[in-house]
Amino acid sequence: MKHKLLLLNLLLLVLIVLAGLELRRRWHEEKVYEEQVLRKRIPVAAPPVIQPAPKVAPVAPAKYADVASQMLFAKDRNPNVFVEPPKPPPPEEMPPLPFYYGYMDFGGGPTVMMAEKAGGKQKGYHLNDAIGSFRLLAVNNREVLFQWKDKKVLKRLDELVDKQAAVAAAQSPPAAVASKPAAAPPPPPPAEAKPSAVSIGADLKACQPGDSSPAGTIADGYKKVTSATPFGQSCRWEAVK
Repeated sequence: MKHKLLLLNLLLLVLIVLAGLELRRRWHEEKVYEEQVLRKRIPVAAPPVIQPAPKVAPVAPAKYADVASQMLFAKDRNPNVFVEPPKPPPPEEMPPLPFYYGYMDFGGGPTVMMAEKAGGKQKGYHLNDAIGSFRLLAVNNREVLFQWKDKKVLKRLDELVDKQAAVAAAQSPPAAVASKPAAAPPPPPPAEAKPSAVSIGADLKACQPGDSSPAGTIADGYKKVTSATPFGQSCRWEAVK
């Protein structure tokens, strides 16, 4: 038993010695490596090339002109004078429409009695006639179509009636009724075959009362024309062209 313990102790002693030798070897290697690292020289890198700084240009007053001229709190420092463009002229207003007094059509085209202003001279107008600044484009017994510049105006005839003249006619006192029936006037003598002085439109004149000359009679540069209407024979004199 003692021999076994002795051998075991001897074996442990040998292991301790071997472990000490291994530790010393490693320590020596680490020492050698440390000396090599410390003795190793690190190459010095070349210093970078430093470019010279750009030269600063001297301050020019002209570069600060915008600061002075566009100052929000002093508009009078702006040398650029703003000129407002001229305003466009207001659109021209359409003048008052002509007044309507009557309409007739005897087969030779419509004739409308109108005046340029209220109480003005009445005149018969045909298609394409000028009435002041208007031109008559179309007309019937209900409506009339005018042209003013590039604009077309459609109106009802009852809208163009001279209401002031109608009111004045309605307010005028009626004629006194005779107490006794007046004697019938003698029949007028036959009228001369020529047009009346009353104009009923452009190049048109009325027939005289009692004119019994046949249709087609020419007198004073006018030709007599008759046409049948629901109310009987219509008579007028047209200018010979």
